[in-house]
Amino acid sequence: MLDLSKYNIILASNSPRRKELLNGLDITYEVKTLPDIDESYPPYLETKDIAAYIAQKKANAYCSQMQDNTLLITADTIVVLDNKVYGKPADEAEACRMLRDLSGKTHQVSTGVCITTKNKQSVFSVSSDVRFAHLEDEEIEYYVKKYKPFDKAGAYGVQEWIGYVAVEYISGSYFNIMGLPVQRLYQELKKF
Repeated sequence: MLDLSKYNIILASNSPRRKELLNGLDITYEVKTLPDIDESYPPYLETKDIAAYIAQKKANAYCSQMQDNTLLITADTIVVLDNKVYGKPADEAEACRMLRDLSGKTHQVSTGVCITTKNKQSVFSVSSDVRFAHLEDEEIEYYVKKYKPFDKAGAYGVQEWIGYVAVEYISGSYFNIMGLPVQRLYQELKKF
């Protein structure tokens, strides 16, 4: 069991999935977010490093507001197919395009996490492979219209309808695909 009672833990994310997953670790925390954090990354970064880079960039935006007892958790998730990064879709058309690209193929989901205190920072990322079955256009359009996955990398949530009908197999952490690799996060928090 983790004893993080000396810290005021902050989850810097509005993601309901990250909140749900962090709740599963029985950790007391609060949610605080800053508006308009720049989530860009240099074009030379390898795809395997992007999520961790953005998670650390998010953490660094909070540093001036941190107290001595603050423990901040930031995260970022990306989807990668054929070395192309799929972030959050801007609209229905882009969401449908992304899902058409992923249909019938195996892609990677990488979540970068940054744990920050005044004196220490731990940055890591976890990747999982996801194989999608072939999706018909009608299935893609149904999902996008009903579930509006505009806040999700790759335009889908594995825990939603699309995960039930499209995911043929997963290699790696399911929770990572949801947006927070809680098993690895737990192991890293034990070091604090």
